[in-house]
Amino acid sequence: MQPASRPTGSYLVLILGILSAVGPLSIDMYLPGLPTIAHEFGVEVAAVQRTLSLFFIGLAVGQAFYGPIADRIGRKAPLLFGCALYTLASAACALAPSLEVLVVARLGQALGGCAGMVITRSVVRDRFDERDSARVYSLLLLVMGAAPITAPLLGGQLLALLGWRAVFWVLTAFGLLCLVLVAAGLPESLPAERRARSGLGAVLRSYGLLLADRRFLGFALAGGCISAAMFAYISGSPFVFIELYGVPATAYGWLFGLNALGLILASQLNHWLLGRYSGAQILLVSTVTAAGAGLLLAGVAAVGVGGLAALLPLLFICVASGGLIGPNTSAAAMAPHGKVAGSASALLGALQFSVGTLASLSVEVLHNGTAFPMAATIACCGVGGLACLMTLALRPQPGALPAHQT
Repeated sequence: MQPASRPTGSYLVLILGILSAVGPLSIDMYLPGLPTIAHEFGVEVAAVQRTLSLFFIGLAVGQAFYGPIADRIGRKAPLLFGCALYTLASAACALAPSLEVLVVARLGQALGGCAGMVITRSVVRDRFDERDSARVYSLLLLVMGAAPITAPLLGGQLLALLGWRAVFWVLTAFGLLCLVLVAAGLPESLPAERRARSGLGAVLRSYGLLLADRRFLGFALAGGCISAAMFAYISGSPFVFIELYGVPATAYGWLFGLNALGLILASQLNHWLLGRYSGAQILLVSTVTAAGAGLLLAGVAAVGVGGLAALLPLLFICVASGGLIGPNTSAAAMAPHGKVAGSASALLGALQFSVGTLASLSVEVLHNGTAFPMAATIACCGVGGLACLMTLALRPQPGALPAHQT
């Protein structure tokens, strides 16, 4: 394992952060334009929301393939392929003549963009132990956390000045940037002698062993539930903010960015806390907080008292909690599986985005013209994450030491 000073050099962390930002940018930048896209294609906003749900499905499915491939041939080649596919698909989105074409192009975007998400985690695991990995994930959140803040703001301005297609031309340029950075500046982190030599059967067996690992499954699902709460917020917030409460599309980004700022601040708080507490201790407190805030959010939305002002503080807590929960669940899930880091990262991402897809679809299916479907889904995700953490990840095994002593 290489010393922490080399991989935490700002240049390498910056590249990994930019690659990690592909997903948030692709999700968040076009959110202010959903009503405009629906109007142009003559469909309901709910129909355009399916481009978001399908994007999540593409992220989940794509990661399951990239991980084993990255374990077999190295990290760099799959990244180059993914960046190229993402760039071409983004251009196809910008040129889409119909909603059907946009849906297919968005799927291509997801299948390309998820390469950076899954392989970035593998690169971190190649170089760090569990505690240092959690710190690096927190640093990556600082870099990529700028995306949820700037993306809706930039998207709203592009929408007002140039139309929604300009958003996808900007994403095309971002894909080209990622391609150049990977080709010219990202070193291969998996040497040939450490690469997997096995075939499909061994990959499937490794997935089976990972799924049978209670702690891996618990941490993955706990992190997935908290990520799913974010997806529910992403799916529901354009309607709740813009349609229900009349927030202008250009101002939507400010509200969205405020919650994203909470995510960044929490991730940096996590970096500091890890020097004083174990990841398990931080996870327990932050997950209880997320579940409690989610239940209060659902209650406020059900009663309908206080309007948007009553929802915003609770949404802030729910979103910000991901900055504490995400890095620690990822690090804890990945730590024991260095020999199959690509597969472990792929399964981790696939599980998390599968849960996120269900949350996004839940908001769409339960849509009733109020904020309750979004709020109730966030509450269920928070409670589900706590349940997975307590019953699977942190539940002591017979004869085992408590988590903070291991």
